[in-house]
Amino acid sequence: MAEISAADVKRLREKTGAGMMECKNALVTTEGDFQKAEKLLKEKGLAALEKRSGRATNEGKVFVKIKDNAAVLVELSSETDFVARNPEFITLGGVMADKILEKGWAEPNEELNGMVGELATKIRENMGLKRLCLVKAASGEYLTSYIHGDGNIGVVVKCESDKPDIFKDEEIKSFIFSLALHIAAFNPLALDRSKIDQNWLKEQEGIFRKQMEQDEKLKGKPEKVLDGILQGKINKYLSEICFLEQGYVKDEKLTVAQAVADCAKKAGAKLSVSDYVYYKVGASEQ
Repeated sequence: MAEISAADVKRLREKTGAGMMECKNALVTTEGDFQKAEKLLKEKGLAALEKRSGRATNEGKVFVKIKDNAAVLVELSSETDFVARNPEFITLGGVMADKILEKGWAEPNEELNGMVGELATKIRENMGLKRLCLVKAASGEYLTSYIHGDGNIGVVVKCESDKPDIFKDEEIKSFIFSLALHIAAFNPLALDRSKIDQNWLKEQEGIFRKQMEQDEKLKGKPEKVLDGILQGKINKYLSEICFLEQGYVKDEKLTVAQAVADCAKKAGAKLSVSDYVYYKVGASEQ
């Protein structure tokens, strides 16, 4: 039987995060074979993890990185806020974001899930790669990002212009960053009305119509008048949920669209918001 040294036990513990006795027993079982012992501990850890897989993972963190002409948002979930603040959990999020940008991955895959599983085994808490989004910028487009607090909310904004050099201007960059702050604060449902699902909108119209039918003040009103009231309610609702129609966070007298237009005029160029992505820990995708 191979001699099991304290140094081997220590090294295996550092590699796997398992307890001292578990590491020693694994090395004894595998007759000192370090790789086999590591595999054995992982197998045992994964088996334990399966028992915990039903636990809710409503905590976690959003990671955002931009490199060259691409941005990525990654949401890693965990059972507890304590693990979400774990340095290894935070490091993993950054490493995964770098890997996604390097490979150009647009959705979770086996390699990424394996990275999460390895840390979950070590920390012994259920966690997962909840979602990711890769945003690419073409020529004439610019990306900026914002992370709120400890990573509870992450936002990426993509703008475009007919004069891309304006994106080198610090005032322009600051303004676009403020748009990301706005999105983090107000979580608009869509960029503009063209992005609203028409079937969903019809459902909302039905809800408004039912509400009007129960309003005693509207009883006996002509259909034409009721249609006008309904359209007014819909327009007001859309102005509240569409990003470009919301009151701009730094000047609510202006809509976001008007603020963008003012910024473009000062820059002497066309400027528009072409897309954005909003992630909040524990929330469903919009």
